[in-house]
Amino acid sequence: IANLKEVYDPEMLSLNIYDLGLIYDIKIDEDESWVEITHTLTSAFCPFAEEIVNSITTAGYVEGVINVEVITTFEPPFTMDSVSEETKMIMGW
Repeated sequence: IANLKEVYDPEMLSLNIYDLGLIYDIKIDEDESWVEITHTLTSAFCPFAEEIVNSITTAGYVEGVINVEVITTFEPPFTMDSVSEETKMIMGW
């Protein structure tokens, strides 16, 4: 999670994808040394989708992990309801 908090949406440089509520699920299989991260984007037409997916993949490679799978989904779609109350307060939303 700490690594995911270092991945920023290029259109919202002051907010990381984790605090934006873009990470839906993280599965870890310690026996097989893999991580599966399910996420969404703020828009299906996000021009930075590839960059964000690459950054999520990189963030998943922590010590002992040999495989990271990133799943992009739009179900449910991103809404401002996904953003934590703390983040909304910080941003004045």
